[in-house]
Amino acid sequence: MTRPLNLQPAIDLLRRRMPERPEVALVLGSGLSHLAEMVEDAGEVSFGEVPGFPETGVAGHAGRYVFGRLGGRRVLIQAGRFHVYEGHGDEVVGAPVRLAAALGVGLLVLTNAAGGVDPELDPGDLMLIDDHLNLMFRSPLVGETRKGEERFPDMSAPYDRELRALASAVAVELGITLRKGVYAALTGPSYETAAEVRMLGVLGADAVGMSTVPEVLVARAIGLRCLAFSMITNKGTGLSPTTLSHAEVVEVGARAGQTLGRLVAGVLGGLPSLPQSTGAK
Repeated sequence: MTRPLNLQPAIDLLRRRMPERPEVALVLGSGLSHLAEMVEDAGEVSFGEVPGFPETGVAGHAGRYVFGRLGGRRVLIQAGRFHVYEGHGDEVVGAPVRLAAALGVGLLVLTNAAGGVDPELDPGDLMLIDDHLNLMFRSPLVGETRKGEERFPDMSAPYDRELRALASAVAVELGITLRKGVYAALTGPSYETAAEVRMLGVLGADAVGMSTVPEVLVARAIGLRCLAFSMITNKGTGLSPTTLSHAEVVEVGARAGQTLGRLVAGVLGGLPSLPQSTGAK
């Protein structure tokens, strides 16, 4: 059984470097790292400086923390993430969420690049995640239960209903088209076959990717509220005549990321008072 990762040195480092305790953690997916440039009074720490963290090895993931203010809120932005397909264990994949909670964050906002399973979803569309399918067939909660975490977290509403309603309202106010749907998480790193995309549609998925769900599982075990968005970077295999590439994912993310940035900043600006986490070690 994998031993829990000691996050205390990482917690101590970020506490020393951040002038304010963060309220919200924001995780940026492939091609979305430029959203960190919107942060005011920003400071940063690379993943390589954080004790126990490896460098991120995926194109389009900057691999750094940026902290400051966005939408009037104190934020900790995670520009890049750790994926199962990179060979990282569940402890590493879940570590950033546990670190954010220990720093006092009460809300986790996640973004990802995803393929469209619903034929009506086009590249550049934004989708508010209503629910998910964990088709990685693994959980970062297996093993020793951490202090402050639930053994059996409730997943009846993993994505906060109140915050989803706020996101929808902000999108209308800003004139942004925001779709809603179910996100399916697969291990990857290969893109899905046409048969797999058809299967996902039968199972109820609207979009598919290789992240987010492990982070939400850890967050809900800790008690963090979650809100998540998918940027549709491509149609799933069999729904488009073109072949898929990671370069396409990053390119679409760079083009549509400005819209997502406006939406996220608007949501943060409209948030009610947030309870802070007591932290999970």
